[in-house]
Amino acid sequence: MNRLFKQSRRSVRGPALVAAAMAFGPAAAAAQANLDLARLSIEELGEIEITSVSKRPQSLSEAAAAVFVITHEDIRRSGATSVPEMLRLAPNLQVARIDSNQYAITARGFNGANANKLLVLMDGRSVYTPLFSGVFWNLQEVLPEDIERIEVVSGPGGTLWGSNAVNGVINIITRRAQDTQGTLVSVGGGNDGGDAAIRHGGRLGENASYRLTARGFARDHTVAPTGASQQDAWVQKDLQFRLDWGEAADTLTVSARLYDGAIDQPVVADKTISGGHLLALWNRQLADGGALQVQAYYDRTDGVYPGFFGEVLDTWDLDAQHRFTLGTRHDIVWGGGYRLMRDDVDNIGPVSFLPAQRDLRLANFFVQDSIALSEVL
Repeated sequence: MNRLFKQSRRSVRGPALVAAAMAFGPAAAAAQANLDLARLSIEELGEIEITSVSKRPQSLSEAAAAVFVITHEDIRRSGATSVPEMLRLAPNLQVARIDSNQYAITARGFNGANANKLLVLMDGRSVYTPLFSGVFWNLQEVLPEDIERIEVVSGPGGTLWGSNAVNGVINIITRRAQDTQGTLVSVGGGNDGGDAAIRHGGRLGENASYRLTARGFARDHTVAPTGASQQDAWVQKDLQFRLDWGEAADTLTVSARLYDGAIDQPVVADKTISGGHLLALWNRQLADGGALQVQAYYDRTDGVYPGFFGEVLDTWDLDAQHRFTLGTRHDIVWGGGYRLMRDDVDNIGPVSFLPAQRDLRLANFFVQDSIALSEVL
Protein backbone atom coordinates (compact mmCIF):
# COMPACT_ATOMS: atom_id res chain seq x y z
CA MET A 1 0.00 0.00 0.00
CA ASN A 2 1.32 3.42 -0.91
CA ARG A 3 1.85 6.04 1.79
CA LEU A 4 0.73 9.48 0.73
CA PHE A 5 2.73 12.16 2.51
CA LYS A 6 1.26 15.55 3.26
CA GLN A 7 2.91 18.46 1.46
CA SER A 8 3.35 21.74 3.34
CA ARG A 9 0.22 23.89 2.85
CA ARG A 10 2.30 27.07 2.86
CA SER A 11 3.80 26.25 -0.51
CA VAL A 12 3.18 29.02 -3.03
CA ARG A 13 4.21 28.65 -6.66
CA GLY A 14 3.56 30.30 -9.97
CA PRO A 15 2.94 34.01 -10.51
CA ALA A 16 2.93 34.89 -6.81
CA LEU A 17 6.67 34.43 -6.47
CA VAL A 18 7.91 34.92 -10.02
CA ALA A 19 11.17 36.81 -9.79
CA ALA A 20 11.44 37.55 -13.50
CA ALA A 21 9.38 36.79 -16.60
CA MET A 22 10.22 38.77 -19.73
CA ALA A 23 9.18 38.42 -23.35
CA PHE A 24 10.96 40.16 -26.19
CA GLY A 25 10.11 40.72 -29.82
CA PRO A 26 7.18 38.95 -31.51
CA ALA A 27 6.45 36.87 -28.40
CA ALA A 28 5.02 39.91 -26.62
CA ALA A 29 2.54 40.60 -29.40
CA ALA A 30 1.55 36.94 -29.54
CA ALA A 31 0.81 36.95 -25.81
CA GLN A 32 -1.74 39.72 -26.33
CA ALA A 33 -3.51 37.61 -28.93
CA ASN A 34 -4.22 34.72 -26.54
CA LEU A 35 -7.78 33.47 -26.62
CA ASP A 36 -9.85 34.92 -23.75
CA LEU A 37 -12.06 31.95 -22.89
CA ALA A 38 -14.03 33.94 -20.31
CA ARG A 39 -15.51 36.07 -23.10
CA LEU A 40 -16.68 33.14 -25.24
CA SER A 41 -20.25 31.93 -25.37
CA ILE A 42 -21.25 28.30 -24.75
CA GLU A 43 -21.52 27.80 -28.51
CA GLU A 44 -18.06 29.30 -29.11
CA LEU A 45 -16.53 27.15 -26.38
CA GLY A 46 -17.95 24.11 -28.14
CA GLU A 47 -15.96 25.02 -31.25
CA ILE A 48 -12.57 24.56 -29.54
CA GLU A 49 -10.61 22.17 -31.76
CA ILE A 50 -9.48 18.80 -30.37
CA THR A 51 -7.82 15.77 -31.96
CA SER A 52 -7.66 12.99 -29.36
CA VAL A 53 -11.14 11.48 -29.71
CA SER A 54 -11.17 10.45 -33.38
CA LYS A 55 -7.54 11.08 -34.46
CA ARG A 56 -8.66 14.01 -36.61
CA PRO A 57 -9.33 17.68 -35.92
CA GLN A 58 -12.91 18.31 -34.80
CA SER A 59 -14.79 20.74 -32.60
CA LEU A 60 -15.37 19.86 -28.97
CA SER A 61 -19.14 19.83 -29.51
CA GLU A 62 -18.83 17.18 -32.25
CA ALA A 63 -16.70 14.75 -30.24
CA ALA A 64 -18.48 11.49 -29.43
CA ALA A 65 -16.89 11.23 -25.97
CA ALA A 66 -16.65 13.01 -22.65
CA VAL A 67 -13.69 15.36 -23.10
CA PHE A 68 -12.19 18.03 -20.86
CA VAL A 69 -9.72 20.47 -22.40
CA ILE A 70 -7.14 22.28 -20.27
CA THR A 71 -6.16 25.29 -22.36
CA HIS A 72 -2.91 27.25 -22.40
CA GLU A 73 -4.71 30.09 -20.61
CA ASP A 74 -5.96 27.70 -17.90
CA ILE A 75 -2.40 26.54 -17.28
CA ARG A 76 -1.05 30.09 -17.16
CA ARG A 77 -3.65 31.23 -14.66
CA SER A 78 -3.29 28.13 -12.43
CA GLY A 79 0.40 28.73 -11.67
CA ALA A 80 1.10 24.99 -12.02
CA THR A 81 4.73 24.19 -12.87
CA SER A 82 4.46 20.43 -13.53
CA VAL A 83 2.20 18.30 -15.72
CA PRO A 84 0.62 16.37 -12.78
CA GLU A 85 -0.34 19.64 -11.08
CA MET A 86 -1.90 20.86 -14.35
CA LEU A 87 -4.00 17.67 -14.47
CA ARG A 88 -5.65 18.67 -11.18
CA LEU A 89 -7.69 21.09 -13.33
CA ALA A 90 -9.46 18.16 -15.04
CA PRO A 91 -12.57 17.06 -13.10
CA ASN A 92 -12.50 13.62 -14.77
CA LEU A 93 -9.14 12.68 -13.18
CA GLN A 94 -8.00 11.81 -9.66
CA VAL A 95 -4.58 13.28 -8.83
CA ALA A 96 -2.67 12.61 -5.59
CA ARG A 97 0.90 13.57 -4.76
CA ILE A 98 2.94 10.82 -3.08
CA ASP A 99 6.30 12.55 -2.56
CA SER A 100 8.50 15.18 -4.22
CA ASN A 101 8.53 13.39 -7.60
CA GLN A 102 5.84 10.68 -7.60
CA TYR A 103 2.14 11.11 -8.36
CA ALA A 104 -0.82 8.77 -8.42
CA ILE A 105 -3.08 9.72 -11.35
CA THR A 106 -6.03 7.80 -12.70
CA ALA A 107 -9.63 7.99 -13.86
CA ARG A 108 -12.60 5.99 -12.59
CA GLY A 109 -10.99 5.14 -9.26
CA PHE A 110 -8.42 2.49 -8.19
CA ASN A 111 -5.73 5.13 -7.83
CA GLY A 112 -2.16 4.43 -6.76
CA ALA A 113 1.47 4.94 -7.73
CA ASN A 114 1.18 1.96 -10.08
CA ALA A 115 -2.13 2.97 -11.71
CA ASN A 116 -1.94 1.44 -15.18
CA LYS A 117 -5.18 1.86 -17.12
CA LEU A 118 -4.69 5.37 -18.47
CA LEU A 119 -2.90 6.10 -21.75
CA VAL A 120 -0.75 9.24 -21.69
CA LEU A 121 0.55 10.84 -24.91
CA MET A 122 2.96 13.71 -25.46
CA ASP A 123 2.28 15.17 -28.92
CA GLY A 124 1.01 11.74 -29.94
CA ARG A 125 4.06 9.94 -28.49
CA SER A 126 3.14 7.29 -25.92
CA VAL A 127 4.99 7.60 -22.58
CA TYR A 128 3.91 4.14 -21.46
CA THR A 129 6.41 1.93 -19.62
CA PRO A 130 6.08 -1.88 -19.72
CA LEU A 131 7.62 -2.15 -16.25
CA PHE A 132 4.16 -1.75 -14.66
CA SER A 133 2.05 -0.74 -17.70
CA GLY A 134 1.81 2.81 -16.41
CA VAL A 135 3.59 6.18 -16.46
CA PHE A 136 6.63 7.55 -14.63
CA TRP A 137 5.25 11.04 -14.04
CA ASN A 138 8.61 12.45 -12.96
CA LEU A 139 9.88 11.95 -16.54
CA GLN A 140 7.08 13.99 -18.17
CA GLU A 141 8.27 17.55 -17.59
CA VAL A 142 7.42 20.41 -19.96
CA LEU A 143 7.78 24.16 -19.51
CA PRO A 144 4.20 25.35 -18.87
CA GLU A 145 4.59 28.19 -21.38
CA ASP A 146 5.29 25.58 -24.10
CA ILE A 147 1.98 23.69 -23.71
CA GLU A 148 -0.88 24.53 -26.08
CA ARG A 149 -3.54 22.38 -24.41
CA ILE A 150 -4.14 19.08 -22.62
CA GLU A 151 -7.03 16.92 -23.83
CA VAL A 152 -8.44 14.47 -21.26
CA VAL A 153 -10.79 11.88 -22.78
CA SER A 154 -12.92 9.80 -20.41
CA GLY A 155 -13.67 6.19 -21.26
CA PRO A 156 -11.91 3.56 -23.34
CA GLY A 157 -9.99 4.59 -26.45
CA GLY A 158 -8.16 1.39 -27.31
CA THR A 159 -9.74 1.06 -30.76
CA LEU A 160 -7.80 4.06 -32.05
CA TRP A 161 -4.94 4.46 -29.59
CA GLY A 162 -4.10 0.86 -28.71
CA SER A 163 -3.02 -0.69 -25.42
CA ASN A 164 -3.51 0.93 -22.00
CA ALA A 165 -6.37 3.26 -23.09
CA VAL A 166 -8.85 1.52 -20.77
CA ASN A 167 -10.14 4.32 -18.55
CA GLY A 168 -9.16 7.26 -20.73
CA VAL A 169 -6.57 9.09 -22.80
CA ILE A 170 -4.48 12.13 -21.85
CA ASN A 171 -2.87 13.93 -24.80
CA ILE A 172 -0.45 16.75 -23.95
CA ILE A 173 -0.04 18.98 -27.00
CA THR A 174 2.81 21.48 -27.12
CA ARG A 175 2.74 24.80 -28.95
CA ARG A 176 4.00 25.24 -32.49
CA ALA A 177 7.40 26.89 -32.85
CA GLN A 178 5.90 29.80 -34.82
CA ASP A 179 3.70 30.60 -31.81
CA THR A 180 6.68 30.96 -29.44
CA GLN A 181 8.94 33.41 -31.25
CA GLY A 182 11.30 35.70 -29.40
CA THR A 183 12.99 35.13 -26.04
CA LEU A 184 11.38 34.21 -22.72
CA VAL A 185 13.18 34.16 -19.37
CA SER A 186 11.33 32.79 -16.35
CA VAL A 187 12.47 32.39 -12.74
CA GLY A 188 10.23 31.27 -9.89
CA GLY A 189 10.50 29.99 -6.35
CA GLY A 190 8.75 29.23 -3.11
CA ASN A 191 9.10 27.06 -0.01
CA ASP A 192 8.49 24.00 -2.23
CA GLY A 193 11.54 24.70 -4.41
CA GLY A 194 12.30 26.79 -7.46
CA ASP A 195 12.84 26.70 -11.19
CA ALA A 196 14.42 28.74 -13.95
CA ALA A 197 14.03 28.55 -17.73
CA ILE A 198 15.08 30.34 -20.87
CA ARG A 199 13.40 29.83 -24.22
CA HIS A 200 14.27 31.27 -27.61
CA GLY A 201 12.29 30.97 -30.82
CA GLY A 202 13.31 32.09 -34.28
CA ARG A 203 12.80 31.50 -37.99
CA LEU A 204 14.77 29.53 -40.57
CA GLY A 205 13.82 31.02 -43.91
CA GLU A 206 10.22 31.74 -44.84
CA ASN A 207 8.65 28.37 -44.00
CA ALA A 208 10.42 27.07 -40.90
CA SER A 209 10.43 28.06 -37.23
CA TYR A 210 12.30 26.64 -34.26
CA ARG A 211 12.22 26.76 -30.47
CA LEU A 212 14.95 25.89 -27.96
CA THR A 213 14.10 25.61 -24.27
CA ALA A 214 16.52 25.08 -21.38
CA ARG A 215 15.11 24.53 -17.90
CA GLY A 216 16.29 23.54 -14.46
CA PHE A 217 14.31 23.04 -11.27
CA ALA A 218 14.56 21.80 -7.70
CA ARG A 219 11.82 20.32 -5.53
CA ASP A 220 12.29 20.37 -1.76
CA HIS A 221 11.76 17.44 0.59
CA THR A 222 8.14 16.55 1.35
CA VAL A 223 6.92 16.44 4.94
CA ALA A 224 5.09 13.61 6.71
CA PRO A 225 2.07 14.34 8.98
CA THR A 226 4.45 14.15 11.94
CA GLY A 227 6.51 16.99 10.48
CA ALA A 228 9.49 14.80 9.64
CA SER A 229 11.30 15.39 6.35
CA GLN A 230 11.09 12.48 3.92
CA GLN A 231 14.56 13.17 2.43
CA ASP A 232 13.27 13.00 -1.15
CA ALA A 233 14.40 16.29 -2.73
CA TRP A 234 14.59 16.29 -6.52
CA VAL A 235 16.71 18.32 -8.97
CA GLN A 236 16.63 18.09 -12.76
CA LYS A 237 18.04 19.74 -15.90
CA ASP A 238 16.09 19.68 -19.17
CA LEU A 239 16.79 20.72 -22.77
CA GLN A 240 14.07 20.64 -25.45
CA PHE A 241 13.97 21.55 -29.13
CA ARG A 242 11.20 21.84 -31.72
CA LEU A 243 11.24 22.63 -35.43
CA ASP A 244 8.10 23.26 -37.51
CA TRP A 245 8.21 23.49 -41.30
CA GLY A 246 5.26 23.99 -43.63
CA GLU A 247 4.79 24.60 -47.33
CA ALA A 248 1.55 24.28 -49.35
CA ALA A 249 -0.05 20.97 -48.31
CA ASP A 250 2.93 19.56 -46.39
CA THR A 251 4.01 20.13 -42.79
CA LEU A 252 6.87 18.61 -40.82
CA THR A 253 7.50 18.69 -37.08
CA VAL A 254 10.72 17.53 -35.42
CA SER A 255 11.11 17.58 -31.64
CA ALA A 256 13.83 16.37 -29.29
CA ARG A 257 14.52 16.32 -25.57
CA LEU A 258 17.40 15.49 -23.20
CA TYR A 259 17.08 15.41 -19.40
CA ASP A 260 19.09 14.42 -16.35
CA GLY A 261 18.02 14.40 -12.70
CA ALA A 262 18.69 13.07 -9.20
CA ILE A 263 16.34 12.24 -6.33
CA ASP A 264 17.43 11.97 -2.68
CA GLN A 265 16.88 8.79 -0.67
CA PRO A 266 17.18 8.70 3.15
CA VAL A 267 19.40 5.59 3.47
CA VAL A 268 20.91 4.38 0.20
CA ALA A 269 22.45 6.40 -2.64
CA ASP A 270 20.40 8.90 -4.62
CA LYS A 271 18.16 7.81 -7.48
CA THR A 272 19.18 9.02 -10.93
CA ILE A 273 16.98 9.50 -13.98
CA SER A 274 18.02 10.48 -17.48
CA GLY A 275 16.99 10.01 -21.08
CA GLY A 276 15.55 11.72 -24.11
CA HIS A 277 13.59 11.33 -27.31
CA LEU A 278 13.60 12.27 -30.99
CA LEU A 279 10.30 12.55 -32.88
CA ALA A 280 9.37 13.39 -36.48
CA LEU A 281 5.79 13.97 -37.70
CA TRP A 282 4.85 14.55 -41.34
CA ASN A 283 1.38 15.63 -42.51
CA ARG A 284 0.06 16.01 -46.06
CA GLN A 285 -3.33 17.45 -47.03
CA LEU A 286 -4.64 15.56 -50.06
CA ALA A 287 -6.45 17.07 -53.03
CA ASP A 288 -9.66 15.15 -52.26
CA GLY A 289 -9.91 16.72 -48.79
CA GLY A 290 -8.27 13.80 -47.03
CA ALA A 291 -5.04 13.71 -45.08
CA LEU A 292 -2.01 11.46 -44.66
CA GLN A 293 0.10 11.37 -41.51
CA VAL A 294 3.32 9.50 -40.68
CA GLN A 295 5.00 9.65 -37.27
CA ALA A 296 8.22 8.03 -36.05
CA TYR A 297 10.06 8.40 -32.75
CA TYR A 298 12.83 6.97 -30.61
CA ASP A 299 12.69 7.24 -26.82
CA ARG A 300 15.20 6.22 -24.14
CA THR A 301 14.79 6.24 -20.37
CA ASP A 302 17.53 5.29 -17.94
CA GLY A 303 16.70 5.06 -14.25
CA VAL A 304 18.81 3.76 -11.35
CA TYR A 305 17.03 3.24 -8.02
CA PRO A 306 19.67 2.00 -5.53
CA GLY A 307 18.33 -0.68 -3.24
CA PHE A 308 15.48 -1.45 -5.64
CA PHE A 309 16.29 -1.81 -9.36
CA GLY A 310 17.69 -0.11 -12.44
CA GLU A 311 16.13 0.02 -15.89
CA VAL A 312 17.08 1.07 -19.40
CA LEU A 313 14.17 1.20 -21.84
CA ASP A 314 14.60 1.87 -25.56
CA THR A 315 11.48 2.39 -27.69
CA TRP A 316 11.22 2.61 -31.49
CA ASP A 317 7.81 3.45 -32.93
CA LEU A 318 6.37 4.01 -36.41
CA ASP A 319 2.72 4.97 -37.08
CA ALA A 320 0.80 5.99 -40.19
CA GLN A 321 -2.80 6.93 -40.83
CA HIS A 322 -4.95 8.02 -43.77
CA ARG A 323 -8.20 9.97 -43.61
CA PHE A 324 -10.70 10.29 -46.48
CA THR A 325 -14.40 10.72 -47.16
CA LEU A 326 -16.59 8.15 -48.90
CA GLY A 327 -19.75 9.58 -50.41
CA THR A 328 -21.48 12.31 -48.44
CA ARG A 329 -21.90 10.48 -45.12
CA HIS A 330 -18.70 8.55 -44.35
CA ASP A 331 -15.55 10.01 -42.81
CA ILE A 332 -13.01 7.17 -42.58
CA VAL A 333 -9.71 7.06 -40.70
CA TRP A 334 -7.52 3.98 -41.00
CA GLY A 335 -3.93 3.19 -40.22
CA GLY A 336 -1.49 1.08 -38.29
CA GLY A 337 1.86 0.98 -36.61
CA TYR A 338 4.68 -1.04 -35.15
CA ARG A 339 6.51 -0.57 -31.84
CA LEU A 340 9.62 -2.26 -30.48
CA MET A 341 10.49 -1.84 -26.80
CA ARG A 342 13.78 -3.20 -25.49
CA ASP A 343 13.58 -3.39 -21.70
CA ASP A 344 16.72 -4.15 -19.68
CA VAL A 345 16.26 -4.36 -15.90
CA ASP A 346 19.06 -4.59 -13.35
CA ASN A 347 17.68 -6.47 -10.35
CA ILE A 348 19.62 -4.99 -7.42
CA GLY A 349 17.01 -5.13 -4.65
CA PRO A 350 14.60 -7.50 -2.89
CA VAL A 351 12.14 -7.30 -5.83
CA SER A 352 13.09 -8.93 -9.13
CA PHE A 353 11.67 -8.47 -12.63
CA LEU A 354 11.95 -11.67 -14.66
CA PRO A 355 13.04 -12.03 -17.36
CA ALA A 356 15.46 -9.18 -16.75
CA GLN A 357 15.92 -8.51 -20.48
CA ARG A 358 13.03 -8.62 -22.90
CA ASP A 359 12.04 -7.32 -26.33
CA LEU A 360 8.37 -6.37 -26.62
CA ARG A 361 6.85 -6.05 -30.10
CA LEU A 362 3.46 -4.52 -30.76
CA ALA A 363 1.76 -4.20 -34.14
CA ASN A 364 -1.62 -2.55 -34.61
CA PHE A 365 -4.18 -1.81 -37.31
CA PHE A 366 -7.40 0.21 -36.98
CA VAL A 367 -10.32 1.48 -39.03
CA GLN A 368 -12.92 4.01 -37.89
CA ASP A 369 -15.93 5.15 -39.92
CA SER A 370 -17.85 8.21 -38.70
CA ILE A 371 -21.28 8.01 -40.34
CA ALA A 372 -23.55 11.05 -40.64
CA LEU A 373 -27.11 9.80 -40.11
CA SER A 374 -28.56 13.06 -41.32
CA GLU A 375 -27.30 15.90 -43.49
CA VAL A 376 -28.79 18.36 -40.99
CA LEU A 377 -27.32 18.05 -37.50
